[in-house]
Amino acid sequence: MTVLDLRALNRATLARQLLLDRTGIPVLDAVAHLCGLQAQEPQEPFVGLWSRLHGFDPAALSDLLIRRSVVRTHLMRRTVHLLTAEDVLAWRARHDTMLRQRVLGTYRREFAGVDLDELAEAGRAVMADGEPRSMTELARALAGRWPEPGPRALGEMLVAALVPMTQLPPRGLWRKKAGVRNVPLSAWLGREIDSPSPDGSDPVGQALVRRYLAAFGPAAAADLRAWCGLAGLPAAVSAIRDELVGFRDERGRHLLDLPDAPRPDPDTPAPVRFLPAFDNAVLGYHDRTRIVDDAHRGLSVTGARVVLVDGRVAATWNVEGGTVLVSPLRRFSRAERDSVAEQGQALASFLSDGDVKRVELTATPW
Repeated sequence: MTVLDLRALNRATLARQLLLDRTGIPVLDAVAHLCGLQAQEPQEPFVGLWSRLHGFDPAALSDLLIRRSVVRTHLMRRTVHLLTAEDVLAWRARHDTMLRQRVLGTYRREFAGVDLDELAEAGRAVMADGEPRSMTELARALAGRWPEPGPRALGEMLVAALVPMTQLPPRGLWRKKAGVRNVPLSAWLGREIDSPSPDGSDPVGQALVRRYLAAFGPAAAADLRAWCGLAGLPAAVSAIRDELVGFRDERGRHLLDLPDAPRPDPDTPAPVRFLPAFDNAVLGYHDRTRIVDDAHRGLSVTGARVVLVDGRVAATWNVEGGTVLVSPLRRFSRAERDSVAEQGQALASFLSDGDVKRVELTATPW
């Protein structure tokens, strides 16, 4: 079985994640290809798409949210994601059990003795009036009947798990600050969520495997599980195994992939890319060494914005006073510093509508 080293896996990931070459595909198609973008920080997906698309216009993404073609909702790993309407309607039911279990993982004691199906029905009844509500407002509406969990646990269970919700604009629009107001997903999109297959088969799980590999492969089953949070996909993988090809990585893990998906030459040059907080190019794997050194793995879960140099996490970045501040994690060559500065200036220009093009590289820590 062919062994793919870290550099080969890195270049494959960059190609699948649209980070090896910016693409001109429409914004909606990019969101679909990427299987959504992690979006608990509302402005971060705009940077993620800017790094991937030629001439990205942030107004295009805002317009998709307003027109209900994309939505903000809890899904993979119980985190807020920006997804196409079609994908979330198709995938939401497949995530129901995982979402409940994730909330119970934090609040199991609070929900001891609570009938969650009954709570879900009551939550849907409250939301049936079409009035957008915050998590706290919904919890307060039901706290008299279920006082034991407390408002925080009650709200999280209802909004993140039991009642499929979407966060309404202006939350998530370009340069808009707004609190979270929730409405039921089916009411917002005018269509019921797709039901699980009645014959016990798992076409949604099989589709998730294919879509994940198209955007993240080659990958191991543990990587797939880390991305979506679903434990029950081995049967889906087995069902389509004959469609897939296999590899091994340098650690001996078995990797799966789509046969015709891009696996570029490991020597393919990789341009500098600025990634937003919680970008799935980093978070979408259990073994993240293909893109970030183990010494810096913690950056991906603390919300640090990172810079890819030669395809790997080599710096963090932030914005202060309109200046993009880059903090290297290793020494850069002169050519690398020039490339980072050039992309940093382009990012500053994007964030300021061309008014500011300042970038500053701090000294390396050694």
